[in-house]
Amino acid sequence: MTALLSLRQVEASYGPVQALFGVSFDVGEGEVVALMGRNGMGKTTTVKSICGMLSPKGGISFAGSRIDGLTSHRIAKCGIGLVPEGRRCFASLTVEENLLSAARKGEWDFDKVSVLFPRLKERRQQPAASLSGGEQQMLAIGRALMTNPRLLVLDEATEGLAPVVRQEIWAAIETLKRETGVAILIIDKSLKELGQIAERAVILERGRDVWTGPFKDLTPEIADKFLGV
Repeated sequence: MTALLSLRQVEASYGPVQALFGVSFDVGEGEVVALMGRNGMGKTTTVKSICGMLSPKGGISFAGSRIDGLTSHRIAKCGIGLVPEGRRCFASLTVEENLLSAARKGEWDFDKVSVLFPRLKERRQQPAASLSGGEQQMLAIGRALMTNPRLLVLDEATEGLAPVVRQEIWAAIETLKRETGVAILIIDKSLKELGQIAERAVILERGRDVWTGPFKDLTPEIADKFLGV
């Protein structure tokens, strides 16, 4: 499988505190990869490094070109759509305005996002601040899709959401996998749901990639060693 995203020996720091120590993995074209690990092990730092929010050392390539060193907006234009931890919708803008603010030419538009998430069409004129947490997550995913990305990065895809809404989000992600060619790098703690959509997993431990392989090979013993409380 051709690598769409490639990380090679990536290191990243917050001031004098180093958070990543030589992280390396790939995400192939159209592939779903789960980025896993306990809290504080470097998952979000990896996402920030990919998306230009930190200045990492090492190499990060996307679609065959180096992107480490580029600004966040230039990386987004390369074709990486981010659904950040905490959603970060524009609170005072309406649902429709949030979506249109990110729009780039391509197959994803307001109507197509509305098919994936009908609730957003129902609430198109409501300010984002009035939405529930689950609806804001739908909006954040829809906003990322409006950039028409080749890679969708979801940081804590369903954290803190009600079970019913979580299932709606998982169903939407499964639809994206089944019906589109978009690659997905997803962070979540739900092993059962991840196992239904992810081809591979990468596990981080103290800022290092300690296990990479097909998700079906992620045994209970490996999960307990690196993911258990």
